[in-house]
Amino acid sequence: MKIGYPCVNEAMDCSAANTFRLASYSEERLIAAVTANLTCLRRMLEWNVAQGLLFFRMGSGIVPFGSHEINTFPWQTHFAAEFRAIGDYIKANNLRVSFHPDQFVVLNSPSPDIVRRSIQELVYQGSMQDLMGLDGTAKLQIHVGGLYGDREGAISRFAEVHATLPEAVKARVVVENDDRLFSLRDCLHLHELTGVPILFDNFHHECLNHGEPMPEALRLAAGTWHPTADGVPMMDYSSQALGERKGKHTDDLVDDLFSEFLTNLNGLDFDIMLEIKNKEASALRAVAILRERGLSAPAPNLPVPPLNLPPDPNAPAKAKRAKKVAG
Repeated sequence: MKIGYPCVNEAMDCSAANTFRLASYSEERLIAAVTANLTCLRRMLEWNVAQGLLFFRMGSGIVPFGSHEINTFPWQTHFAAEFRAIGDYIKANNLRVSFHPDQFVVLNSPSPDIVRRSIQELVYQGSMQDLMGLDGTAKLQIHVGGLYGDREGAISRFAEVHATLPEAVKARVVVENDDRLFSLRDCLHLHELTGVPILFDNFHHECLNHGEPMPEALRLAAGTWHPTADGVPMMDYSSQALGERKGKHTDDLVDDLFSEFLTNLNGLDFDIMLEIKNKEASALRAVAILRERGLSAPAPNLPVPPLNLPPDPNAPAKAKRAKKVAG
């Protein structure tokens, strides 16, 4: 069982989502941003491995405008070695990684243009996993989409579009039950139509369900994953923020609630992504709880990379020169 957190290490001094405005697009800016993003991604992965946090959701902004028509730069070949090196590190250290495309990826939209752009985004993000040399256990997590006043029609439209996806993308797509529109039961129906695995969200299930007890819901979702093609089932974990609107995620792991949730697994193995604001701080506590229960391996005996890099002695001089040129 692996524990992870999404996209950003809050304590680290770098970002894997450096970008720029579309109006400022240039190949030089793109190369600089991707170089910085891949460097930071590697640092985050190294820190996670040293802590025993072996599940990580990568941010979709590694390549700015990666699926946009403006980006005609052959970044796949230019950065092939860098992506492959990160993939080799992931495989060598038994990491599990995924992407969660943004909410504008809606495969069941009635708009052909939205569907086209959604597929382009999935192809872009899946291609990064391909460049890393990762197999189909590295997933692309999406929602069913909109209801559009017709539940059955919305589910059927998703299935029709799903059938047209490139096989490399189809092998990675998983669908998450949500908290307002499409329940676990809806996702199970979609699985019957498409074979798409269900990434179970416990908090969403608490908000929207049809009476399935948590142990039963976990068992049903896990049953949609192929043990080799898809790997260990993935899930998102969170809990209700006290005193906030229904559906608001807590900012911090509630240790007792997490421990109680684990009793619902009944021997099932899940890789758990924490949908919690303080990310790595909660993940460290969660993996400690798993270790206490014998559900996760002991922390590796590795030096922990620093979260902050030492100051660059050349930085002030560079800044001055840049200012002079600009002036």
